[in-house]
Amino acid sequence: MRKAKPRKRILLPDPKFNDVLVTRFVNNLMLDGKKSTAYEIFYDSLEVIGAKMKDNEMSPLEIWKKALSNVTPQVEVRSRRVGGATFQIPQEIRETRKVAISMKNLISAARKRPGRTMAEKLSAEVMAAFNEEGGAFKRKEEMHRMAEANKAFSHFRF
Repeated sequence: MRKAKPRKRILLPDPKFNDVLVTRFVNNLMLDGKKSTAYEIFYDSLEVIGAKMKDNEMSPLEIWKKALSNVTPQVEVRSRRVGGATFQIPQEIRETRKVAISMKNLISAARKRPGRTMAEKLSAEVMAAFNEEGGAFKRKEEMHRMAEANKAFSHFRF
């Protein structure tokens, strides 16, 4: 490599829960640099989750973390050209990318959901992911299925 590897930026924990993972999620949720709006959406969705899942002994933040872990993929397929053919090669994902993919999948599935506000959509998607259903969970299962189907090409790893 010609250039030096870029340094990882240190994220500050969020003001309410003092958690860096929440800050990463809010940064992915944010549109047009409106971080305070993104925080508002996230905290409102946690309140909705807390109201709808009263009977569960877990806190809304724990429910969100469990939902995030439920939609975290372990393997993905990457394209690699060998000869004239392109193969889909399954590869394990490094930890930081796993979290990034799961957050992006959760947010994009929430955006596609029908609903009035983004907070309602996000809370519905988080509850669905917690129960191992919904768009983000389907996406993870699809990634795993693709990797399983292309296991024969894993000797082409790069």
